[in-house]
Amino acid sequence: MNRLLTRVALVAATVWIPIASASEALKIGFLTTLSGQGAAIGQDIRDGFALGVKHSGDRLGGVPLEIQYVDDQLSPESARQTTDRFIKLNKVDIVTGVVYGSVLIPILPAILASDTVYISTNPGPADYAGAKCHKNLFVAALQNEDIPQAMGRYAASKSYKRVALIAANYPGGREAIVGFKRQFKDAAVEEIYTKLGQLDYASEIVTLRESKPEAIFFMLPGAMGINFIKQFEAAGLTKQIALLAPGYSADEDTIRAVGDPMVGVFNASQWAADLPGALNQKFVADFTKTYGRPPTMNASQGYDTALLIDNAVRKTGGKVRDREALRQALRKAEFQSLRGPFRFNTNQFPIHTLYLRVVQKDASGKIGNKLVGELLPNHADPYAAECKL
Repeated sequence: MNRLLTRVALVAATVWIPIASASEALKIGFLTTLSGQGAAIGQDIRDGFALGVKHSGDRLGGVPLEIQYVDDQLSPESARQTTDRFIKLNKVDIVTGVVYGSVLIPILPAILASDTVYISTNPGPADYAGAKCHKNLFVAALQNEDIPQAMGRYAASKSYKRVALIAANYPGGREAIVGFKRQFKDAAVEEIYTKLGQLDYASEIVTLRESKPEAIFFMLPGAMGINFIKQFEAAGLTKQIALLAPGYSADEDTIRAVGDPMVGVFNASQWAADLPGALNQKFVADFTKTYGRPPTMNASQGYDTALLIDNAVRKTGGKVRDREALRQALRKAEFQSLRGPFRFNTNQFPIHTLYLRVVQKDASGKIGNKLVGELLPNHADPYAAECKL
């Protein structure tokens, strides 16, 4: 890689990497969570994206590339300042990388109004899937309800009658509960919302124990989910109540942190490490070798985003300043996704398959996810009809 400059600014946790020098370099502002509770998620997304860039020859679409990686510190105000700099000073072509909807939603209007393209590596807010859809917004990961809907379908297939729900009280958490209930029609015995970032669940676990559910669906991202599972196990409830998890709360990072109590947890994801295909096998092997840890679904989302951009820029003939040409190429999504078949719906959110995975221990004692099968094939979110694009 011909790195002409690498500069680390500790205050903003920024890495500025011009990979090559040219007047038509593609400029990307990569804003993600690299510190605090959500750091593992942001690091996985960033590292997956960086691997996608590496696999594309350290360019995207064959053109020189400049990437600015910045820690949003899980702060909307910090994110506003950074995006303002991205747009006005750095004049980036694409912004991407945000982990949490609570950070993305406050900054998205300014990004879209500036005619800068935003490609989501994680949040897919309901509002922007429907009436507020925008020509400059593309969601490469999922709509917030996709995975919860899949777990609702699984719970219904198991004929559970008493299910409790617990989620962080932020857009992604609230929409997760809505999604679960779209497929699981019975009323929840408990519906609990906690503060984003909460780590002590003693009182919630008492409530859950008393309500005697057969299963609990939880949406508690990052360290929140890790602590909840550990405390749930310590309370002796894992053998009494089934835990139903979104894929990001039962992935390799959580498994490393929690260990044996994860065995037997069913979870949904749009990706699995053991999905067939040479590209996915190469991704898993190279990510593990490069970073010393196995990839998560968040890492796969970062990688897919890089490949989506690579294909789109190539289709424009490298005309990175031509926004309409870039948007048209992105809409076509003519790239090979790690998850299998992928296309954009009319709202520029994905149509894809949601899979069921289960955490197992293999013959060597290693704990990891195993693909079980499809839950929602060729799935489209419920908001696309409200989009007027």
